[in-house]
Amino acid sequence: MINLTRLSLDYARDRRIVKTDEFSSVFRLRPIQRTAHFVLYARANQLDKARLGVVVAKRLAPRAVTRNAVKRAARELFRQSALPAVDCIVRLSKPVNAKSGPAVTAGLKTALRAELTQLLSGAAPAMALAAMTAVAAVADTAAPARTS
Repeated sequence: MINLTRLSLDYARDRRIVKTDEFSSVFRLRPIQRTAHFVLYARANQLDKARLGVVVAKRLAPRAVTRNAVKRAARELFRQSALPAVDCIVRLSKPVNAKSGPAVTAGLKTALRAELTQLLSGAAPAMALAAMTAVAAVADTAAPARTS
């Protein structure tokens, strides 16, 4: 069940990863979850909300319609999920269709949504653990040293 009190129904700019250095800092870490077509990277952030970046390479989805459908599906599922304060990057890692077939079909959209749902729901515990350890590390470094 989704917690509607923590659920944000918007996808404003402050919930997106947009800068190259932000993408790079998350990509430096190991992927925390993989599915047949996607890889999820996550890193705890110092904000009070989760942020998302989506990477869909042209060589893996040759048509813009397909790339946009993948991005829309990822953003919608991210928007509907209640995640801890982490930076997430969803990256397409295998081709989803070719130029010879239709750009987007109902079957393709359904398969993408199912795979992205599996990706985000399966990785939620790992992302929560990463967020908690990052908060604990910040609290340890911020606490003044005691001397007796």
